[in-house]
Amino acid sequence: MDHLSQIKHTIETGRAILGIELGSTRIKAVLIDENHAPIASGSYDWENQLVDNIWTYDIDLVWEGLRQSYAAMAADALEKYGVKIERLAALGFSAMMHGYMVFDAENKLLVPFRTWRNTITEQASTELTALFGYPIPQRWSIAHLYQAILNGEAHTKDIAFQTTLAGYVHWMLTGEKVLGVGEASGMFPIDTATGQFDAKMLDQFDALIADKGFGWKIRDILPGVLPAGEAAGTLSAEGAKLLDPTGCLKPGAALCPPEGDAGTGMVATNSVAVRTGNVSAGTSVFAMITLERPLKKLHPELDLVTTPDGSLVAMVHCNNCSSDLDAWVGLFKEFYEAMGLEVSDMGKLYATLYNKALEADVDCGGLLAYNYFSGEHITGFEEGRPLFVRKPESNFNLANFMRTHIFTALGALKTGMDILMTEDVKVDRITGHGGLFKTEGVVQKFMAAAMNAPVSVLATAGEGGAWGIALLAAYSVQKGECETLADYLDNRVFAGQQGVAISPDHETQESFALFIDRYKKGLTIERAAVENLN
Repeated sequence: MDHLSQIKHTIETGRAILGIELGSTRIKAVLIDENHAPIASGSYDWENQLVDNIWTYDIDLVWEGLRQSYAAMAADALEKYGVKIERLAALGFSAMMHGYMVFDAENKLLVPFRTWRNTITEQASTELTALFGYPIPQRWSIAHLYQAILNGEAHTKDIAFQTTLAGYVHWMLTGEKVLGVGEASGMFPIDTATGQFDAKMLDQFDALIADKGFGWKIRDILPGVLPAGEAAGTLSAEGAKLLDPTGCLKPGAALCPPEGDAGTGMVATNSVAVRTGNVSAGTSVFAMITLERPLKKLHPELDLVTTPDGSLVAMVHCNNCSSDLDAWVGLFKEFYEAMGLEVSDMGKLYATLYNKALEADVDCGGLLAYNYFSGEHITGFEEGRPLFVRKPESNFNLANFMRTHIFTALGALKTGMDILMTEDVKVDRITGHGGLFKTEGVVQKFMAAAMNAPVSVLATAGEGGAWGIALLAAYSVQKGECETLADYLDNRVFAGQQGVAISPDHETQESFALFIDRYKKGLTIERAAVENLN
């Protein structure tokens, strides 16, 4: 049987597996075969809306987007293999984490979905961090809930269930009010010893709001928590119609626990094992490191979440990465065109400029830049101003200019990683993904210096979170007895895929150290720019 016939047979016999992720700009569906290879895909573009100063997505658009992305994937399969999808072996849903979705006893959404992007919970975040002795970022669901209570919002007395976007979709398609542990860890702190919400902190929260006289306790309204591999329900007849109104898709597919985009990113980059991590570098940048043990101190700059199988993860999340760098590349493009020349290949322009950075002086010529399009909590900024600074005697050339701007794109990340490394965290391997890695070997080399660990880039990393949740769905129905998620990924999914690894070298590490010292000392310059450039 040839390859196309094999895939057709897999779909016809209901052994294909589907993953759908609701990202911040796109809903993507990826169908995989029994060997975890993507065989069909479809997507739907959407954008959040600012309504009454709240970033939200209309719930009707959630379902429109799910139907459209599923239909596009099914049409792709029909065109490629000449077969309609009637049954699936397994199915998984993922979405952007955190945020606020609360429902009453009649399953009515009480207020419009408040996304992770909203920074309206500072008081709640600060008070809960102090109460729990555990970092509670503003975007976490419990921070949104407590802020709504502090604000005296009338709906809070009527809450019967709180979940995330992924949990909501899963609930509607299965009837099950559950979350994967990685997704749950962005709602409320997880006790990694039990794999459940931290019991002491649940009690502390109930005591904190006891004077409100609500008819619910926090345990009553939160979803159940499941590790990767656990059964999380099956696709109901109603759920199948929600996803595929044509009626072609039949109910019965097994669903894995719904996960967040951080967890699916870990899976898609094979970085769920202890002492591994991944770093995503694009418009924003974040690194996630799977820890051997809990951190000794509270570090408000760091997030603590878990892998989809419940291991503790430290996350360094930065708002700014490539936007200012892209703006400078755009300026060079404009100059090139002003000379009467045509830029027919932007990839070549990026590669030329990025590779020039490899020729820079160890001290970057004394140049300094900040890429802060927006605030950066790791360095204490609520607002940002892109900034480039040099002294009269600085060695101002293209190589130093480009290295400075690539280094500053990683500056906040390096600052956060330095905080993490005060805890003597060990990292054996980092997998990089995102647009900043498209120019082969350059940012990867600098990232290895920033992370103080080898950085690999996998060919499959670009498949993204929809592929990651499809892998989790596959694990839920294909895993062997006692087979861990890390072993499953190593042995069945990524076997033989080593990627191209670059280890940190002394000269680049020295260069980054000199730059980051200048970067930290110069933050007062950035502060002055924020205060005076209005």
